[in-house]
Amino acid sequence: PSADAHPNHGPANIRCPRRIPSRGTRLSQAHIVLCCATERGNRVLRRLRELEPTARLTVFSFRETTWEPPFLENIHRTAQESGAVFFEQSDVGSPEFSQFWRLESPTLLLAVNWRYIISPTVYSSTEMGAYVFHDSLLPRYRGFSPTVRAMINGEDRTGATLFAMAERVDEGDIVDQIVVPIGPSEAIAQVTDKVTVAYLELLGRNLPALLAGTAHLAPQDHPQATYYPRRSPEENKIDWSQSARQIKNLIRAVGQPYSGAYTNLTGATVRVWEAGWCQDSDTAHTEPGTVTEVIPGLGATVETGDGTILLTMIQFAGSTRTRADTQLTSGMRLGP
Repeated sequence: PSADAHPNHGPANIRCPRRIPSRGTRLSQAHIVLCCATERGNRVLRRLRELEPTARLTVFSFRETTWEPPFLENIHRTAQESGAVFFEQSDVGSPEFSQFWRLESPTLLLAVNWRYIISPTVYSSTEMGAYVFHDSLLPRYRGFSPTVRAMINGEDRTGATLFAMAERVDEGDIVDQIVVPIGPSEAIAQVTDKVTVAYLELLGRNLPALLAGTAHLAPQDHPQATYYPRRSPEENKIDWSQSARQIKNLIRAVGQPYSGAYTNLTGATVRVWEAGWCQDSDTAHTEPGTVTEVIPGLGATVETGDGTILLTMIQFAGSTRTRADTQLTSGMRLGP
């Protein structure tokens, strides 16, 4: 992937830190490189500085996409406050950084919510190895958006895994894992926060061994692996012919801080932010997507492929969020 240069600290102006050891010289203090994104990466950076107050830190990040919450400037600010060297760069193995990896030989490389391939040339240059944090119980849910995918699939648990970087995506040996339960009514923000807490716990209880090179690694059970590709915003569109439970899972999986599940009403886009109960329907001949009842103070029920779902909070484009019962009327047809 191509680099996104920042005016003041991007690869166009790259300067290796002044303290460059000669080859074969052991650093007197740890030099940790963190490749991170999202607010989770920002929180890991803060904890990393707390755990290793004297370590040299180098931080790589990249600019967020248009449909996700901003994070780059927050990570940049935290890096500055932590005394870290910061680079806005998604391709850490680009030619501009070849001298950095060759001369620095960092003690440790950590990756948090990193979306780009890190080449063996890069991660093999570290003294004590390179490790990735991933929000699933590997080998299940390798790939992109594992927590979102798990919730869409109706899983009752996810997790956090710390594993060694390898040539094939998410296939490295496992250092440690933590199980994170998913409550039946929890939304993505709640589950994501719990997974982030698990990341911080994994960091705290494994960092000393990683820096010492004494961490125990166990191979993954590869035949049990599942893999998911990158999601697109179009996948958040509600298919009203699906079951009510499937639709509710989508709504809670892609809500804040993401862009939300959406549908259409007479050509206008409607975001569905919250949904209540799902129940069997006695309107078997009603077209899926039809508003069947408006319940003042609660919301509006909509027919699905196997029953009805109560929509509670919705938002029309250019407007604010509001209760569904104030905007929808019986007989309206949502979608496709």
